This record gives sequence, structure tokens and C-alpha cells, in this order.
Amino acid sequence: MTDTALAGASPDQAAAGRSKRPASRPAAKPHGQWKVDGTAPLNANETWKQEDNGLNVRERIESVYSKHGFDSIDGTDLHGRFRWWGLYTQRKPGIDGGKTATLEPHELEDKYFMLRVRIDGGALTTEQLRVIGQISVDFARDSADLTDRQNIQLHWIRVEDVPEIWRRLEAVDLSTTEACGDVPRVILGSPVAGIAKDEIIDPTPLIHELAERFIGDPELANLPRKFKTAITGHPSQDVVHEINDIGLVGMVHPELGIGYDLWVGGALSTNPMLGKRLGAFVKPDQAADVWLGVTSIFRDYGYRRMRTKARLKFLLADWGTEKFRQVLEDEYLGYKLNDGPAAPKPSAPGDHIGVHEQKDGKFFIGATPLAGRLSGSQLVRLADTLEACGSRRLRTTPHQKIVVLDVPKDQVEPLVAELDALGLSARPSVFRRGTIACTGIEYCKLAIVETKDTAATAVAELERRLADLVENKQLPQALSLHINGCPNSCARIQTADIGLKGMMLPTPDGDPTPGFQVHLGGGLASSSREEAGLGRTVRGLKVTAGELPGYVERVVRKFVAEHSEGQTFAEWAFAADEGDLQ
Repeated sequence: MTDTALAGASPDQAAAGRSKRPASRPAAKPHGQWKVDGTAPLNANETWKQEDNGLNVRERIESVYSKHGFDSIDGTDLHGRFRWWGLYTQRKPGIDGGKTATLEPHELEDKYFMLRVRIDGGALTTEQLRVIGQISVDFARDSADLTDRQNIQLHWIRVEDVPEIWRRLEAVDLSTTEACGDVPRVILGSPVAGIAKDEIIDPTPLIHELAERFIGDPELANLPRKFKTAITGHPSQDVVHEINDIGLVGMVHPELGIGYDLWVGGALSTNPMLGKRLGAFVKPDQAADVWLGVTSIFRDYGYRRMRTKARLKFLLADWGTEKFRQVLEDEYLGYKLNDGPAAPKPSAPGDHIGVHEQKDGKFFIGATPLAGRLSGSQLVRLADTLEACGSRRLRTTPHQKIVVLDVPKDQVEPLVAELDALGLSARPSVFRRGTIACTGIEYCKLAIVETKDTAATAVAELERRLADLVENKQLPQALSLHINGCPNSCARIQTADIGLKGMMLPTPDGDPTPGFQVHLGGGLASSSREEAGLGRTVRGLKVTAGELPGYVERVVRKFVAEHSEGQTFAEWAFAADEGDLQ
């Protein structure tokens, strides 16, 4: 029945005619993909990024804001572009976690900054370490946190001091360029690059090339959101590549020799997705082009309309690996990549804790602070200690550890003792070794609960409570405990044996108390695990911060009593009944 016929029909006839029409669907909203929808910004965030590139704020910091103080800072610069130079306002002291989601940013923030020092590949000289430490002493109230992305974060920074801090950092070839923001973040690299006896390929030249060519390049300084890179040539696969936007994992191709296995699209936060192999083998001389191609796909095709969907993982989920690889090869590389098998299962732990011989006959020592918490004074003393023992190089790691390089054999044991005196244990307990924690409510505006002191208390309590299992050698050799102050997973809670997501929990008297949602059995590829997997969330399993040591003791004792021969904690946690995990 046509529209003309319907015009003269009875109401019943007209309704019947209309009911036969297919229901029209609303037009799909554009994702804000530059190569599909054009570059017109679809939200306020994209608008200010186009109006003035985030890299340009440095000149205003140096010439205006540092001279006139915090109150002179433009709001868009403060809450947006400052990140392009590693600066976030930190949380005002005294605001409890229950108010995190209800207050505006300006109500939560203090007039001080967190400053993130970018350390690509985690590579530092003792001179650089001493400079960072002295900056902390002079300008950051002696604060220094080692992150699980190989950076060092300082707190209590005043905008007035930023130009001098930059001058000191850049004098020793360090920077804060693109340490935050919608840009290529720090490049994770193997902490034992170039020195390990069993290394497959040294990624150091590639990391240097990427940093020198592309970090600070305006063409790559307006991405949909942050972009994370991980590159390793070590068989332990020590850079958590499965949760990065791009991962390059060293391997030996059966016909083509040494190169990299290519991974894309990993990220955690509130919607975790593990990266996917593209099945492509990347030759060493192709690696920089491949990195640029993947980054450019994200820039050109990444979703920009909604920031909650603006990570590469969402594009990969919609496209699939086959289309992603085709676009990479056809539109960005101009050639086909060779197919390649997966890299073998990791052969050893990837945190590099302990004493290990280098390929040149010297030794490297992996040591852990407590949940990444250090001080500027410790960093200065560490630099002095290493030089006194003949070492001038060290590496930070993606596990909040420090690896000291080039230690002569006769200095190994004296240095292990010196490190221990500095609060860096080369022979830590299972719990100290496996515990990492994010910044938490002490400084972070997104946090709901405290993390660093909670982690320190938990480690000390577990070492005391479970001493009998240690004495009887019943504890697993490795057990990861990751403590996060909010749902955003900076401490990688979904990939831990025991992952803890900060939240406020109800109490009988009606006053909420800090606590955690528990995730169990997660992990990335390791010597005890075939492949990465996200942890199990048990419905209703939540513990208060005060109950945390008791809960971990209880579940570990359950594991020791009930697990089968050769079964890991993660395997047991997934197989166990919910009641056994309470």
C-alpha cells in the first residue's frame, strides 16, 4: 500500500499498511575516526586538542605559569595539555575516598603536581639516577615512586620549579616529554637488554630509534587516547606485552632467523582485554616501520567520539586481527609481513630478582623496594653505592623493581648487603617480591583507598603469619599480590594471583570503610603459565583493608592444603569452589 493510498484509507487500513514496512534504524553515530568520519571534533576534549597541540604548553609553562604561579594557569592547560609534559595535579590531602566520585577535579586537586620522569626501556646511568634523586630532595619533598611502567614519579612539585627541573633532567638526557597524555607513552623495554646471556635480540637500538624519531613529534601527539609500547628480546618475555597497545616479542623464526612476534590491542582498566597476536613476523629492520604503522592506525582509525571507547583495544575488537593486519600492510607499510609462529613459553621469571651472570662475565642484581616506594635520598645513596661497587648502569622494570648492571664478581655479595640496607632486597620473601601497588589515595585524584601503606602492612603481616609455611617450604615460589586504589588497574589487578580493586565498603554502623574487590588467578605468560589470562571475580568477595592480611593468609593456607601436585595458585583458584575462596 502506497503513501497515496494510505492517505485515503481508514485508520485500521492505514495502520495495517504501515505495519508491513520494515522498521527504520537510527543512523549509526560516527566514532570520530579521522579516516572515516573526518577530523571535525565530536567532543570538548577533541576540540581543545585540535585548537592547540599539547606539546605547545611547554612555552607557556616556562614563560608565564612558572613566573606567575598556579593561579595563572589556564584551566584547559592545567587539566589537559600539562599531561603532554608529564604533569598531573595531585590530590589535596584529607579528602576521603568516598568523595572521589562526587567532587569536581578542582575540588579534589591541590596546587602541586605529580611529575613523571620518562625512562624508555628503564635504562639509567648512576649520574641520571643521582639527578632524579637530587631533584626529589630539592623540589619534591624527598618523594619518589617507582612505577610498573619503568618511570619514576615525583610529588609536591610546584609549577614555579618545573623549568629548573627540566633543565637538570635534560642536561643528563632525561625528559618528561609525553610521559602522560594522548600520546605514545614510555616504551617498556627488557631490563636486561644487551647484557643477558640468553637474550634472543637486543631491543635497545630499536627503543632508541623510536624515542628519537617519534617522541615529541607533533604528527603523533594527538592520538585518541594513550598508546603503550612494550619491546623485549629476552625469553622471559619480561615487559607484560599482552597488556600493551603494541608488543614486540623477540623470537627465532624457523626460516627467517631472529626478529619479533607482533601483538596489538592489549589494555586493562575497567574493560580489560588482552592483546592479540597478528601472526606476523617482524624483521629487525621492519620494526620501526611496523611501530609507526600501528600507531598511525590508532591515530587515523581510533575511536574519538567517546573517551571510554578510545583505546586501540576497542578498534581491534571490532576489526579482528585479520583486518587489522591487512590495513597495516596495505595502507601503512606497503608490503606484506611474513607469517610467523608464536614465541615459545617464557623460560624464566621476568622480574629478574636475584643475582645473575651477564654475557660478559660480570653480574646483574635484581632487587625490590617495598611496593615501588622509594625516596629521593635513597636514589642518591643508591647511585653512590653502585659507583663504589664498580657499577654505573641500572634499569627500572615493569614490576616495580631495580636491576643493577655490570657488577664485578667480588662485589656481588657486598652490594647485595648494601642494597638491603637501602631497602632494596635482592633475596626477598615471596610476598615482598610479588607485591606491587599503585599511587593510591595519598596523591591520586582517582583513588578511593590507600595502597602503599596497605601493601607494606600486608607484606609484613604475611611474612609473620605464614613463617611456618616458609620454613616448611610449602609456599609457591611465586605469588603476586597487586593492590589498586580504584577500578582503573594501574597495578594490573586482573593479571595477578591475588588482585585487589579499591572501593568503599559498607559497615554495620553505616559508615563506609576502605576495602577491596578480590580477583583471583590472573596472570601473564610466564615460566609457570602457558598464556595470559584474566583473574576470576568471585561474586560478593570483598575485604576491608584491615581484613586484607587475614584474608590472604586464609586463602593461601587453603591452597597449600588442597592443591594437587604441580598445580599453581592460579590454576587452583579457577578450579576451587567459591566457598573455598572466601
